[in-house]
Amino acid sequence: MTTVEPRPVGPHRTRGHRILPIDAERWPDVAAVPRASRPVQVVTRAVLKHALRRLPLRVRFADGAPLGLGGPLIEVRDPKAFHARIGTRGLIGFGESYMAGEWDAPDLVGVLTVLAAHAADLIPAPLQRLRNVWAQRQPDAQRNTPDGSRTNISRHYDLSNDLFALFLDETLTYSSAIFRGFPADWPLLSAAQHRKIDRLLDLAGVREGTRLLEIGTGWGELALRAAARGAHVTSLTLSREQRALALDRVREAGYADRVSIELRDYREIRGTYDAIVSVEMIEAVGAEFWPVYFRTLDERLVPGGRVALQAITMPHERMLASRDTHTWIQKYIFPGGLIPSTTAIEETVRDHTGLVVAARDGFGAHYAETLRLWRERFTDRADEAAALGFDDTFRRMWTFYLAYSEAGFRSAYLDVQQYSFTKENSAR
Repeated sequence: MTTVEPRPVGPHRTRGHRILPIDAERWPDVAAVPRASRPVQVVTRAVLKHALRRLPLRVRFADGAPLGLGGPLIEVRDPKAFHARIGTRGLIGFGESYMAGEWDAPDLVGVLTVLAAHAADLIPAPLQRLRNVWAQRQPDAQRNTPDGSRTNISRHYDLSNDLFALFLDETLTYSSAIFRGFPADWPLLSAAQHRKIDRLLDLAGVREGTRLLEIGTGWGELALRAAARGAHVTSLTLSREQRALALDRVREAGYADRVSIELRDYREIRGTYDAIVSVEMIEAVGAEFWPVYFRTLDERLVPGGRVALQAITMPHERMLASRDTHTWIQKYIFPGGLIPSTTAIEETVRDHTGLVVAARDGFGAHYAETLRLWRERFTDRADEAAALGFDDTFRRMWTFYLAYSEAGFRSAYLDVQQYSFTKENSAR
């Protein structure tokens, strides 16, 4: 188990009547409010006022009149810090301000859903055209080269297996489930995850004797269900923590002779396979490496084979507008991550491979429900997260991440797809 080591306490922020200690060594950009010049503060206040007064929200500032047309409430407890962070760091600053406790919302998902639904027009058009001037750029250190990918993946998935076990169901599946109906209930989540996995295995044609390549092991549930069908599975991961637990689960299930879990980048795999499955791993590939990723699928798949891919997607125009921007999610949750569009996926497949799109199915509403269940579970077990060494700032960050993601699907800003690709029997 990997936990977060306690570190010296830095400045304090308030949340209601409670004092929040912020570890200045671990969270330097949360502990310290950035300096913003008076012109930046004035422009930021004006832009936010213009945007917020037109939204179905109630925004209550501690030092001024409320804004908005009515709806979910945002309480801004430290307006000066709130405006300074947004004025200097944009949406990264908005998230950091929440982590610092400078604003809060009784219905965080509701607030973020409204903001996600209006993401395209929150900033006036003239400022949108200057995006390359004011928006932070993705750092070169987070490029998904083979070494960079190892570091990026480790920063998220090697946090602690025990942390993920707090909010995932017994299958330890960290991707969208498929439910029979809504609203979803926690006791049904594991069955819904199996339904999703079985659907992917069916799309890939996995059966007795299939040589299956899985790119992105997770904690091994898909490999276990494929092995139960009689498949021989080679599964790739870059997370040492995930691999260790997945290997334990494989041994306990009695499938060590059918499942190999390798600590290996997808670019390093050799050989050919009858089927390939990859679940919500493309989001960690990066746009510059999408052609390499899909060529790898093509090269590793035998003629007549099938690929099943599950991918989070976003509208193509929003992806193009934000693909070079450094985001809060990239800084704190998924370094190097980029969500593709269906257009980007299908154009890359067409231009760089001999694969053919056989089917595509979106089910974003199911992801919203999956994330709701994870978020509620994490909230209910916050004390256990604290006992693992994850401080209050981390827990606010993780809550914001889960709520932010759920809001993306509820607003249809995000979707999730299951793709089936086929490879013709004749060479391209």
